[in-house]
Amino acid sequence: MKPLFINGEIYHVYNRGVDKRDVFLEDKDYLRFIHDLFEFNDIEPVLATNVRFLLRKPSQVTEPSLFQCLEVQPLNIGKERRKRKLLVEILAFCLMPNHYHLLLRQKTEKGIVQFMQKIGTGYTMYFNQKNPKNKRVGSLFQGRFKAVAIRQEGHFLSIPNYIHLNPLDISSYEWRERKIQDSKQALDFLENYRWSSFMDYIGKKNFPSVTQREFLLEILGEPKKYKKDIQNWLAEMDINTLGSALLLE
Repeated sequence: MKPLFINGEIYHVYNRGVDKRDVFLEDKDYLRFIHDLFEFNDIEPVLATNVRFLLRKPSQVTEPSLFQCLEVQPLNIGKERRKRKLLVEILAFCLMPNHYHLLLRQKTEKGIVQFMQKIGTGYTMYFNQKNPKNKRVGSLFQGRFKAVAIRQEGHFLSIPNYIHLNPLDISSYEWRERKIQDSKQALDFLENYRWSSFMDYIGKKNFPSVTQREFLLEILGEPKKYKKDIQNWLAEMDINTLGSALLLE
């Protein structure tokens, strides 16, 4: 059962592929979902992708065009971009091959529900139709999205870290048992994992237009401090160094 969504409150929203299938198969899939996080976060209806990019089919949208959109530059339609009226604040996100995590703060009545309906429908249509010779049909995600209200202070401190550390499932799955084989390697992996908001939180420009980071930065500290905290946390789990190395100067 989903919580009652209240304006100004924060929720951990997540879902995975139906039958645990991968929902992101290539870089363009990840980019498309991140593009949707940006474009669909708007009270006003959003034009179809091919209409906005002056193309015949949505599948013709290129990666450079998606990047252009995420840089909040004027699109090739002869006029400046209209300022969005946000449904939610996207505080943090992480995309994994078969699931995603979002940390959202609702701004308008039913904002989270409307936003997630747009995301689920829009990305599923893209995914099912992206291969014209072998179109897929049916649901892509495992039912409706799941959501947990974040109200306890301890959760405010831990949930952004949990979301940003999820990519370690790919390189260092033992982190879930509070063990790390090589904390430097783990941090390097996180710093270069493009499909999350972690890079933007540590001061490395990645997809800065997608997230609203001011609230969490007040809690986590400025980017250098947040990176140091993550590095020290990983070092404490390093079974080779016993947490004695890799502390930032």
